[in-house]
Amino acid sequence: MNTSSTSDAGVVIAGGGQAGLQVAASLRQLGFAAPVTIVAAEDRLPYQRPPLSKTYIKSDAGFDSLLIRPESFYVKNDIAVRTGEAVAAIDRRGSTVTLDTGEQLAYRHLVLATGAANRVLPVEGVTLPGVHGLRTAADAEALRAAVHAAERLVIVGGGFIGLEVAAAVRSLGKEVVLVEAADRLMGRTVSRPVSAFFLDQHRGMGTDIRLQTALAAVIGEERAEGVLLADGSTIAADIVLIAAGVVPEDRLAREAGLATDNGIVVDSFMTTADPQIFAIGDCAVFESPFTDRPVRLESVQNAVDQAKSVAGRIVGGDEPYRSVPWFWSDQGPFKLQVVGLTAGADHVELGRLGEEGRLIAYCFRGDRLLGIETVNRPGEHMLGRRILAQDLKIARAEAARDDFDLKAHVASLSER
Repeated sequence: MNTSSTSDAGVVIAGGGQAGLQVAASLRQLGFAAPVTIVAAEDRLPYQRPPLSKTYIKSDAGFDSLLIRPESFYVKNDIAVRTGEAVAAIDRRGSTVTLDTGEQLAYRHLVLATGAANRVLPVEGVTLPGVHGLRTAADAEALRAAVHAAERLVIVGGGFIGLEVAAAVRSLGKEVVLVEAADRLMGRTVSRPVSAFFLDQHRGMGTDIRLQTALAAVIGEERAEGVLLADGSTIAADIVLIAAGVVPEDRLAREAGLATDNGIVVDSFMTTADPQIFAIGDCAVFESPFTDRPVRLESVQNAVDQAKSVAGRIVGGDEPYRSVPWFWSDQGPFKLQVVGLTAGADHVELGRLGEEGRLIAYCFRGDRLLGIETVNRPGEHMLGRRILAQDLKIARAEAARDDFDLKAHVASLSER
């Protein structure tokens, strides 16, 4: 759907994902009347990405099941969507963007919601047919078709995407071998005890997981036939999925002279060095009150909350972005939910739940609670969000007690 914009400058949003759509929707909810234009590189309306690695690749669901909003929503709210087009350059002096078609759009405010791209591994064979990435709906559809025709899949990368796909493909009865260069799974995002828990669960589901195992090449003549590992061994495969992380799409900002550092650098209002230009979502690096260093977060919560914050700023608000970070990952029957930024924890206390397949981990750095990781414990996850949002305290000694009850602890703090 390509809808022409008016000649009046309004808000141009570079990126047609969850963050970009949320800015547009929030602006209209707040009564913003000027033109709003989403420029979406994919030839599709904004859609949900989380299901791609979970339910979508193992089902026969159509693309419409992924849509965040139907086409009628954009018409009703007078939001122009330029699908199949991309912002190619920014002219800050002239307050215009040039699209890859050569057309120029004027803006009063520009929101960069350009997201991230799959990391390309510098090894031979990664461009062979049969080697897949997973970032877009088109990627998921190609992988889904290949999986149904295959017997064995090799996955390179033990992060959320690799593990979610592994669980989905194992449920179809296919062989899965997952190789991870680090010494544990999800090393950038969760604590060691939770990594160990998921290692056991995935092996229990039948996935062959090999840690401290680096990819040296994808092998094959006309298409992928397997992988060569750094130790010289090989694994035969019908298809290979590269799930080795992402890099932020910050080229536009960099070429426009805006600061970048593994993403587009913004302040607490998600504003770049140019007061007319914002950056949000996977491409933005920002200061968070929940960590002592700038961060770039890849989560739906972060994308949506930053989008709402920017919309409020555009209509005259003065509230900085301070949302509690949280995210989730569905891996087979196990729902991992994390509140806070826990990867830097130096001490973890595991709750004594006495229930197989369920887990709660309190993650500390020194005496400071960084966050809480749970598996199949949605109630405790919601309490964790409340704890961080209200800065309620949990002492390490309390979390270490065998009889520590999170719900009762929160209730007691609320009564004070």
